[in-house]
Amino acid sequence: MQFPEFDPVLISIGPLDIRWYALAYVAGIVLGWWYAARIIKTDRLWAPGKAPINTQQLDDLVLWVTLGIILGGRLGYALFYQPHLYGQLFMGPDNFALFRLWDGGMSFHGGLLGCTLAVVVFALRSKVRILSVGDVALAAAPFGLMFGRLANFINGELWGRETTVPWAVRFCNDSIQRMYGFCPAGNEPRHPSQLYEAGLEGIFLFGLLAFAIWKVGLLRKPGYVTGLFLLGYGLIRATLETVRQPDAGLDHLPLGLTMGMILSTPMMLVGAWLIWRAWSRPPVAA
Repeated sequence: MQFPEFDPVLISIGPLDIRWYALAYVAGIVLGWWYAARIIKTDRLWAPGKAPINTQQLDDLVLWVTLGIILGGRLGYALFYQPHLYGQLFMGPDNFALFRLWDGGMSFHGGLLGCTLAVVVFALRSKVRILSVGDVALAAAPFGLMFGRLANFINGELWGRETTVPWAVRFCNDSIQRMYGFCPAGNEPRHPSQLYEAGLEGIFLFGLLAFAIWKVGLLRKPGYVTGLFLLGYGLIRATLETVRQPDAGLDHLPLGLTMGMILSTPMMLVGAWLIWRAWSRPPVAA
């Protein structure tokens, strides 16, 4: 299958380019905000306790989390995949390359760390349960993951390894050649790993967490939903790394591991521990 003639820029208004990737962030945040508000307003999900925050506090939390995702995602990308960007802050041809978000380059694991820090600071300032706030935030996270991976596909980036499966894609079109002067993925058929991730990290993980929240009532046990997200995402990401092309310069790590696998391992361990901790404790009653 030839890669469709997608343009990463949806529309240009004078010097301003509206990109699909930016719209993916906006869509993920807005839908996640709506879903989190619905969870908070549904008293039966928290009974005999109550939601850790109200809708006004949720508005503040969304701002904190948005800043955490953007800053953590960019700084994490530079730390894990392009550490030379930090060196260019003090010496090099482009001192501001680290902060040029529009050039692309965001790390989910960095964004998760930024989101975690934002949730902790918000919860401490608001004097509310940290794990319950984390449960609400991560219940809504699959929206952003799905839209983000779809934007990766539209951009023709983060493609998969070479394959002969019938649905393989040749990630090369006129837009990519105009942008780079060539096709970085070559003309070989590859796994559309971005779509695999959109389906599993987005749709499947959302369904799993929704079942845990709306059918099993696991919000009553703080940290359980957070643990399910961390363990579920970690397993999905580590598995899909076997069909995703490793980042340039990181394709010869020991034992055939990838950076995604390495970063997902502590997620799975923390997630499993949170599930065990929540399961072994009684529901929160107030």
